[in-house]
Amino acid sequence: MKGVILAGGTGSRLHPLTRITNKHLLPVYDRPMISYAIEALVMAGVTEMMLVTGGTHAGEFLRLLGNGQEFGIDRLFYAYQDKPGGIAEALSLAEKFVGGDRVVVLLGDNIFGRSIRHCADAFRQQKRGARVVLSKESDHEHLRHLGVAHLNGSRRIQRIVEKPDHPPSDYAVTGVYFYDDTVWKVLPELKPSGRGELEITDVNNWYLERGLMEYDILEGFWGDAGESMAAYYAAQDFVREHGANRE
Repeated sequence: MKGVILAGGTGSRLHPLTRITNKHLLPVYDRPMISYAIEALVMAGVTEMMLVTGGTHAGEFLRLLGNGQEFGIDRLFYAYQDKPGGIAEALSLAEKFVGGDRVVVLLGDNIFGRSIRHCADAFRQQKRGARVVLSKESDHEHLRHLGVAHLNGSRRIQRIVEKPDHPPSDYAVTGVYFYDDTVWKVLPELKPSGRGELEITDVNNWYLERGLMEYDILEGFWGDAGESMAAYYAAQDFVREHGANRE
């Protein structure tokens, strides 16, 4: 299984900090934000990965990461996204890198308190399809800004609803996604959303509609450090007190 870390976007929600650098290079406690995503994948047994980024600060990732071996990566590749076009569009840039392998996609601003190794191992045992990782979120106002899983009576995901006015459950979809090689057939079929972007939620719902989606519920802290200033500082506080990607 190969890994793809998505580290593009304009970082507008963290202005003015992101006027001088990519948000994924901002510090979270004592390290650049991106290092936590890399650590999460390496600890999950993924050591071949591609980092997809864009904008005027893309070269700074090369200065920081180099060939990746200092971070436990065996082979590190880079891809450049010309303009913001959504998570799914960024993922499409990694098709040749991934080849026919399975892939885990991680949004570079996601911080996990616990290791995602068990999720990766479960996907390795899964015969086909996709897998998402859910986190319980008790704040319904926060859920309105996230992708939320609509669970049916048998605790299967019926659909994922993006930024719902009335959240159908307390389970948010985190920024880590596992896909088999079918994903490369799905991406060209997507239509841009109202935001003009190719949405990863549409990819996930494609798998759900065909009964090919499994999920895990992650215990402990999950934060999207790029969501807002408040979320950024919440991630800072947690990592300072408890660390990240703990076994």
